[in-house]
Amino acid sequence: MGVSLEGENVILVPYMKEHVPKYHQWMQDPALLQATGSEPLTLDQEYDMQLSWTQDPNKRTFIVLEKQLISGDFVHGQAHIEAMVGDVNVYMNDLDDPQLAEIEIMIAEPKSRGKGLGKESVLMMMAFAVETLGIHTFRAKIGESNRASLDMFCKLGFSNASFSEIFKEWTLELLVTKAKQDELQHYIGDRVTHL
Repeated sequence: MGVSLEGENVILVPYMKEHVPKYHQWMQDPALLQATGSEPLTLDQEYDMQLSWTQDPNKRTFIVLEKQLISGDFVHGQAHIEAMVGDVNVYMNDLDDPQLAEIEIMIAEPKSRGKGLGKESVLMMMAFAVETLGIHTFRAKIGESNRASLDMFCKLGFSNASFSEIFKEWTLELLVTKAKQDELQHYIGDRVTHL
């Protein structure tokens, strides 16, 4: 089943097949497709994608739950679809540097944006990736029109590495220094891990 990571305002849970219909619904929104650089998929393709993400050793994905939207108590292993607001991912796709991870965040539910849930989710994912995968560099690729994500990643300490005119996207990077590792330790120490 994997782990769930509980923070102050979010719980990151493994991406389960029960999440796919709502996720698929989100990914019909043209604005989300553009912001995430995604192509629309059929529901069957989305189920295949969910399975591939859970089986690929070079990918980690969590569904972001907004804690205040959970009905009743949180139970690890239950989907809690009512509280789904987005996802956060890392993937290690650099063959020259297996400790470099690309990180992505999506807060799909408009009512859940602007509350700091994306920032908390990214920091929790970074702490998890440093602790469990030994990641030393994070990379984020963000479309130039996605100001909210660009601003958030810059505030987290990411800096501009390059800009692609073809894709109209910025590549931002963050080296995990000792100071950053100490900062992330806060998110490891304060979170509750459900096994």
